[in-house]
Amino acid sequence: MEETVPFKNLQSREYHGHEKKVHSVAWNCAGTKLASGSVDQTARIWHIEPHGHSKAKGVELRGHTDSVDQLCWDPKHADLVATASGDKTVRLWDARTGKCAQLAELSGENINITYKPDGTHIAVGNRDDELTILDVRKFKPIHKRKFNYEVNEIAWNTTSDIFFLTTGNGTVEVLSYPSLKPVDTLMAHTAGCYCIAIDPCGRYFAVGSADSLVSLWDISEMLCVRTFTKLESPVRTISFNHTGEYLACASEDWFIDISNVQTGRTVHQIPCRAAMNSVEWNPKTNLLAYAGDDKIKPPGEGIFRIFGFKSSS
Repeated sequence: MEETVPFKNLQSREYHGHEKKVHSVAWNCAGTKLASGSVDQTARIWHIEPHGHSKAKGVELRGHTDSVDQLCWDPKHADLVATASGDKTVRLWDARTGKCAQLAELSGENINITYKPDGTHIAVGNRDDELTILDVRKFKPIHKRKFNYEVNEIAWNTTSDIFFLTTGNGTVEVLSYPSLKPVDTLMAHTAGCYCIAIDPCGRYFAVGSADSLVSLWDISEMLCVRTFTKLESPVRTISFNHTGEYLACASEDWFIDISNVQTGRTVHQIPCRAAMNSVEWNPKTNLLAYAGDDKIKPPGEGIFRIFGFKSSS
């Protein structure tokens, strides 16, 4: 029996619209819209058709006065997106109108943002290793904590009772939620842990590190079950696909590695022309959005790409 090779005859499409490089891409919960955040101080909303694409630049979200470093969608509302910026604010936007619906002024330059899976809270991390939890309804901080170590990415598990921090010490700090009391410290890597992704099926989480490895952890046991070794540079960004079957990992290497989660084997590699800043799978289908440090013509234009389209030929 011939084994089917996933992703074999698929291709990427390029989306242009930002004036400077794109730092972050994220899909809404319906998988119909993509948000991109850029150094040009804006975010944009794109309608993505699974079998065709619009050349329109979509709705522009304008208001930040510094780079939009990360963004995330409300997991329960397909038209609400939150942005974190170096201007110390977090903003909540209506993706249909491009209007800012809520604004919170925080104490530092924000570099991380993630939604609680039920959509009630937003966690924000800043350059000073301070974590702020916002109540989405009032858009006010309900919890603040400063850590005495480098905090990189942050995430809830799918049931929202565990909160993860990846640290510059090579550890993953496991906190209970909502108390944020320490539960465990996982000695995950020999160098700083940069990024974390949660398997949508709730079985695993993956951690990308400066040691160029990605580790896969069983959530119920808090044990490392596998490592992915294809990258040679510090791992910047990782994402599970909607079935939890595949993991996309990217770094300063000029390719994105897609591996089978169960076997650890590479099933496909997407060539890139630059280091990648953000990869994210669509929550409904195998479309992978990715953005990096591309320098293309016209000079300084920011682009992102989506892989997974069938060849039009």
